[in-house]
Amino acid sequence: MCDTTNSDDVWYKKMEDCVTPSKPGGSWKPFQERLNAVPFRITSGSVPGVSVEVFEEDNRVWKKHVNAYKRINKILSSGRYRNIMDMNAGLGSFAAALESPKLWVMNVVPTIAEKANLGVIFERGLVGIYHDWCEAFSTYPRTYDLIHANGLFSLYKSGCNAEDILLEMDRILRPEGAVIFRDQGDVLMQVRRIVKGMRWSTKMMDHEDGPMVSEKVLFAVKQYWVASDNTTSSE
Repeated sequence: MCDTTNSDDVWYKKMEDCVTPSKPGGSWKPFQERLNAVPFRITSGSVPGVSVEVFEEDNRVWKKHVNAYKRINKILSSGRYRNIMDMNAGLGSFAAALESPKLWVMNVVPTIAEKANLGVIFERGLVGIYHDWCEAFSTYPRTYDLIHANGLFSLYKSGCNAEDILLEMDRILRPEGAVIFRDQGDVLMQVRRIVKGMRWSTKMMDHEDGPMVSEKVLFAVKQYWVASDNTTSSE
């Protein structure tokens, strides 16, 4: 068993041949019940700023968001998107709302996020990883069918260029794969300009609560590049 006092402090740390024990007093519910049950880390007060009420509200909000996504992208529940990534996973509620035997979600917690919630994600029976999106993600090109980016570009506005993050997204997304961006409207306008230059098709939508909400949603699809008379490219 590991001796560390902070099991969430793992970014750029030396790997050890040990296993971190679960919190004393915690009990593991069977999956799928565990997916929406309040994790023991939260009920025990181990996650500052995240109460039972906050967790349950987060679950409710993401079920609402995902239902709105499905109204726009009709194939979201069809099994077409098997490998999915959530680039700013929070408490893992996007993945929980999507849960289906037809897909899996890699929940990424940015290292610069306000809260290190990877332990909460694990307790929900989900998979996840810490990552700094100013660096390349360790995966093969064209691995993911769908990428979800909630508030990611606002989070990294002082960290690294949006172009660099988008190029990394383009690398790991398969042709005809989709991206759902959720962020402030002005941020998404900048993102939209860049991805149009990458030959992605885009569609900007208002928040499901109406046009007066400053948060917007941008749907994008990575296209196959077709050679023209002046250029050649391959996917």
